[in-house]
Amino acid sequence: MTPSADPQEPDSALQLLARPGFSLVLAYRIFAMLSYQIVAVTVGWHIYEVTRNPFSLGLIGLAEVLPFFCVAPFAGYLVDHLPRRRLGMVACSGLVMTALVLTAVAQGWLPFHGVWPIYAAIALTGMVRAFLSPIYNALFARVLERTQYARGAGLGAVVFQAGMVAGPALGGVLVAWGGKGVAYGVAVGVSLIALGCLAALRVSEPVHTGPAAPIFKSIAEGGRFVLGNRIMVGAMALDMFSVLLGGVVAMLPAFLHEILHHGPEGLGVLRAAPALGSVCVGLWLARRPLQRNAGRVLLFAVAGFGLCVIGFGLSSNFWLSAAILLFYGAFDGVSVVVRSTILQLATPEEMRGRVSSINGIFISSSNELGAFYAGMMAKLLGLVPAVVLGGFAVLSVAGITAWKNPTLRRLNLRDLH
Repeated sequence: MTPSADPQEPDSALQLLARPGFSLVLAYRIFAMLSYQIVAVTVGWHIYEVTRNPFSLGLIGLAEVLPFFCVAPFAGYLVDHLPRRRLGMVACSGLVMTALVLTAVAQGWLPFHGVWPIYAAIALTGMVRAFLSPIYNALFARVLERTQYARGAGLGAVVFQAGMVAGPALGGVLVAWGGKGVAYGVAVGVSLIALGCLAALRVSEPVHTGPAAPIFKSIAEGGRFVLGNRIMVGAMALDMFSVLLGGVVAMLPAFLHEILHHGPEGLGVLRAAPALGSVCVGLWLARRPLQRNAGRVLLFAVAGFGLCVIGFGLSSNFWLSAAILLFYGAFDGVSVVVRSTILQLATPEEMRGRVSSINGIFISSSNELGAFYAGMMAKLLGLVPAVVLGGFAVLSVAGITAWKNPTLRRLNLRDLH
């Protein structure tokens, strides 16, 4: 069912979670994430077990990202022109199919040999992932009032970070405990739960009148809308360049070995610290959503993110590095919540799929290219200088954005309602 016409915002995040539509949309998001995160961890182990070649691990990301980029613009178009709930159920069915194929490969049920069936399943995962976020963002806007978007975005960020932490951890435990087949089987189960959440969801769909615009013209229209909105493109660019230039997660194994002199058990602590910081911020912003001075808060958060990158690069103490990464994740969490709220408030209903897909391309490209950039700079300059330089680059991006984009700098979220 659609949100009620009562404009009064619930008093607490718990009251938002009590709305059946919103809780089902959040459940869809986390179970879909758990499915492909479990698959991602298990596939890495599976392929290395078969090939014993580190280069084959690098091809996993390529096999997923290339189909994602190719499908994402068309996914946004379909989300804007087809029933979102049913399209989400089809996407979840794709996750089920991927995990089933990988289960069959792991158990030797298919008459195929080598790694190409695994890479084919990964490519299918990349195509399916192109639909998941646009569908979530479109349904998010149908189950909440506009005045609830800021608080809802905080809860959504918590769910996202929880999935990012729990998925890989659960995948690793399942592989160690029951093997690849069990891990893939659990991925089948959680993707079926995500599908069931959408099947149980009762939400109205926007009514489309008249013929649909030609697909490429429609995709271009979405691109022009994003590029023409200084607030939205500024927030997306800030996020993209901060992650691209200041990402340190990809370098954590090297820092543990060369700088912090800590064993592999420390990797879990360092990987969990940013997610914990982001979850804490998400919970806080769900309780006290930003309305005034959101643009300044966003710029200060990106600057704080850059300072944390510099501090991490200069630290040689394990626990100090972990504390810095906690704040690193907290500042990044502020950026995620503010950008998500801007995306929801500034996007017309009929463009939610296309705009969300463009946002997904920004974010995915920064994560994947950021890891490549960090490795390249570390090889050219050395580990510590590369990270410290990246932190200063993030500070420069925040300063230039504040100077060149006064519209974003003066943003109050309540002005977008």
